[in-house]
Amino acid sequence: MEKQDEKMAFLEKIAEGVTWWIGSIPSLIAHTLFFIISFLLPMLNIVEFDKMLLILTTVVSLEAIYLAIFIQMSVNKSHEKIEDIQEDIEDIQEDIEEISEDIEEISEDIEEINEDIEDIQEDIEEINDEEDDEDHSERAKNVILKSNVSNNKNEIKFLKDKIEELQKKIEELNKD
Repeated sequence: MEKQDEKMAFLEKIAEGVTWWIGSIPSLIAHTLFFIISFLLPMLNIVEFDKMLLILTTVVSLEAIYLAIFIQMSVNKSHEKIEDIQEDIEDIQEDIEEISEDIEEISEDIEEINEDIEDIQEDIEEINDEEDDEDHSERAKNVILKSNVSNNKNEIKFLKDKIEELQKKIEELNKD
């Protein structure tokens, strides 16, 4: 099975090389010279004109048949590559949609956390207002709580910034 695959790969490389060469300037020059020589041979009385036309027609017909096959092989290969690319694009679009959904969920979670933090801050302020006569250790605890709330706010802001950055990247990917 591997030998057959190797032979097919070798034949495909040959077909690609021939197809490339046929579409090149050296091929154009070689064909032009071939036709000039073909028509010069009867003028120089080396070959009869009818015989030259018969041979030239046969050679050109065979070349056209092989060129059609090589071109179709190239078209088939290009079509396969295009299908692969389309599948990749579909996969990327699915990934982008999933990421967008995740970002939306994270944004909702952050909003809920912000609301919770605001509630906690209000509670702390109420406690502070009610217990102005608390001892210093209670005040220290409140300061620590406020500090923790502040840190949480900073972390949430950082997460929001990250989400915005990811959303911009998703928009760029969608544009591409």
